[in-house]
Amino acid sequence: MTQDLTLGPVMLDIAGLTLTPDEKERINHPNTGAVILFARNFQNPEQVRDLIAEIRSARNGEILLAVDQEGGRVQRFQTGFTRLPPASVYAQQPELAEAAGWLMAAELLAVGIDFSFAPVLDVDCGVSEIIGNRSFSGDPALAGQLAGAFMAGMKTAGMAATGKHFPGHGAVALDSHLTLPVDERDLDSIRANDLLPFRQLIKQGLDAIMPAHVLYPKVDPNPAGFSAFWLQTILRQELEFNGTIFSDDLSMAGAAFAGDFVDRARLAQQAGCDMILVCNNPEAAETVLENLPVKPDPLREHRLNAMRGKCGATRTELSASAKWQTVSSQIRQLSEHYA
Repeated sequence: MTQDLTLGPVMLDIAGLTLTPDEKERINHPNTGAVILFARNFQNPEQVRDLIAEIRSARNGEILLAVDQEGGRVQRFQTGFTRLPPASVYAQQPELAEAAGWLMAAELLAVGIDFSFAPVLDVDCGVSEIIGNRSFSGDPALAGQLAGAFMAGMKTAGMAATGKHFPGHGAVALDSHLTLPVDERDLDSIRANDLLPFRQLIKQGLDAIMPAHVLYPKVDPNPAGFSAFWLQTILRQELEFNGTIFSDDLSMAGAAFAGDFVDRARLAQQAGCDMILVCNNPEAAETVLENLPVKPDPLREHRLNAMRGKCGATRTELSASAKWQTVSSQIRQLSEHYA
C-alpha cells in the first residue's frame, strides 16, 4: 500500500480549464504542495469547482488550492462572484473592510479554494503603479487597520490570510514582473513606514507572508525573497512571525538575478521560504520538481496545513443566506461607485 503524499514545497499552475496528463503527473509529484489558479482556468463557478475536484483527485495525498482574489485589478474569478473593489476604496467606508474579507473568502471556499493571496500590506507611497490602489492606504497605520479588518473577515469565513509583499513594494516605481526594482531606503526608514502593517497583522495572527522581488541594497545584497536577513533576522526574529513564507513567483523577472530556476528555488528555500511558486512556465516547474531533494519537513508541513480552508457553505447555501445577500449587495454597490 502506497503512503499518501504530504504537502511538498512547490506551488504550480495549470494551462487551461481541465487537466492534461502531464499536469496530472506534476500534481502527483512528491515535491508538489499546491496549485494556483488564474483567470485562464476560470469559466464559471461550476466549472472551477469541477476543476478543483479534478486537481485534488489527481494527487495521491494532500494539496492546497490558491488564487489571487484581492479585488480591483486583481480578481481572477469574476463571473458568478461578487466584484470586489480595489483595497484603497475601504478608506472611504472602513466599516465594510471586514465584510469584504468575509465575502471574498466565503465565495472562494464554496468552490473548494483553500486561500487567496490577500491582503496586500504594501503602503502606497505614490510611485508604484503595480501596487497603487491595491494598497489599503498611504498611511501605514490606516493600511494596517483596514487590512487587519479584511483579514478578520477572511478568518471568520474560515480562510487563512497571506500578507504581501514583505517588507514593502509600495516605494518603487518598477514592476517586479518585468525587472528587479531597487529601493534605496535604509532599514530605519522601512521600519518606520512599510513594516508597520506587517508588524500589526502578525500580532493579530497573520497566517502567511509573501516577500517582494525587490532589492533593498542599503539593507542586504539579495532581494527580500532570497534574503536570510529579511526572512530570518527581521521577519522570524524581530517580528516574531511563525507562519508560512511563500516566495513570489520565481518566473518573474525580479527573480532572475538568482540564476536558473533550480538556483532560484534553492536560494529561496535557503533564505527561509516554505513554499516556492513556479508559474507560467511548465518546463521550469518540471525542472524544479525533479531537482529539489524530496524530503519530509514536519515544520513546513505544519505551516502549510494551517493554510487549508475550513469547509464552508455550498454556493447554494451561501447565496441563500441573509448575510451573503446583504454583504454582496453592499460590496457590489461600492465597486460600482468607485469603478
